[in-house]
Amino acid sequence: MKKNLLLNSEISYLISQMGHTDTLAIADAGLPIPRNVTRIDLALTRGIPSFIDTLKTVLIELKVESAVITSEMKQKSPELYEEVKKILKGIRLEEISHEEFKLQTQRAKAVIRTGEFTPYANIILRSGVVF
Repeated sequence: MKKNLLLNSEISYLISQMGHTDTLAIADAGLPIPRNVTRIDLALTRGIPSFIDTLKTVLIELKVESAVITSEMKQKSPELYEEVKKILKGIRLEEISHEEFKLQTQRAKAVIRTGEFTPYANIILRSGVVF
């Protein structure tokens, strides 16, 4: 049995395949996921799993050099915005429009869909290198 915290085999495999600057998105329950992008659907019911729990777990395994969120998160979900900033302390955080965010998900290796119902609870993580 896997020893580390991340037990989901699809996410673990995806992270093991990522190279420098590859991207992975973590999304709320409502973000449209492009057809050409792998969907890892974790959503069980409203709020389960949460966006924050999923983000924290992915960050245990994935080296991240930068991240992208929407400027709408800051406006519509300020508490979530502050929590994301705290979790990503020391990682460059870029803010773009929700429309641009949806376009950028088309280049992601995958989108992890959570059960989150908080507006604009979405992030794109850009892989770094461990050396």
